[in-house]
Amino acid sequence: MGSGLDGRSVIVTGAGSGIGRATALAFAAEGARIVVADLNAEGARAVAEEVEKAGGTAVAVVGDLSDQAVADEVVRTAVERFGGVDVLVNNAGIMDRMSALADVSDAEWERVIRVNLTAPFLLTRAVLPHMLRAGGGAIVNTASEAGLRGSAAGAAYTASKHGVVGLTKSLAVMYRKQGIRANAIAPGGTRTSLALDVEQGAHGPTTLGPYLANMGKLAGPEEQAAAIVFLASPSASNVNGVILPVDDAWAAV
Repeated sequence: MGSGLDGRSVIVTGAGSGIGRATALAFAAEGARIVVADLNAEGARAVAEEVEKAGGTAVAVVGDLSDQAVADEVVRTAVERFGGVDVLVNNAGIMDRMSALADVSDAEWERVIRVNLTAPFLLTRAVLPHMLRAGGGAIVNTASEAGLRGSAAGAAYTASKHGVVGLTKSLAVMYRKQGIRANAIAPGGTRTSLALDVEQGAHGPTTLGPYLANMGKLAGPEEQAAAIVFLASPSASNVNGVILPVDDAWAAV
């Protein structure tokens, strides 16, 4: 049996590498048409080409997703090329420096919140009119273990991912009667290229270190992608407002 995603229009952000790349490829394997959105032009175009070479359909859009003009371009591309937006995957994200709150600079805070929380807000706001006109859609956000606890990252990243959790749940409640589902995955440790620039000996990393021993095994990005595709698919038609840990039981510790 198929997944019900054949021919669907799917936007995946942060799709130039890691979980986003794996997600774009997984949707394409189900017959979906993909907008590959990423700040990294080389990565975005390479993934779009990878999809096309495998017989799928994809287009790359490059830019800073926390810029409303770029968010609008991403959505406009999906509508013009594929006729609408059936699925939005807000996956793009960056790490902080594991900084304790007293050590977070304005620049660190603003950059992490802008990329991890403001960008999903802007993209979701831009796709909602199209999903509402179509009578439904699915939104899947990439939260984090840091959105479930206070000991998986620094203050900025933790706050941003708690914000993603709240955004997801608010969407689910506000738009369920209009046929729009909103869910999120909460990845644990995952093998990606996400950069971690930690100041050794600082209060944040020193305090958090012992808690990270509960992380469990690292997941492959394909394992996170499989969960995203499920949540976006008709198989999850009554799954709404869920934050799904994909973390080898880290959330259960």
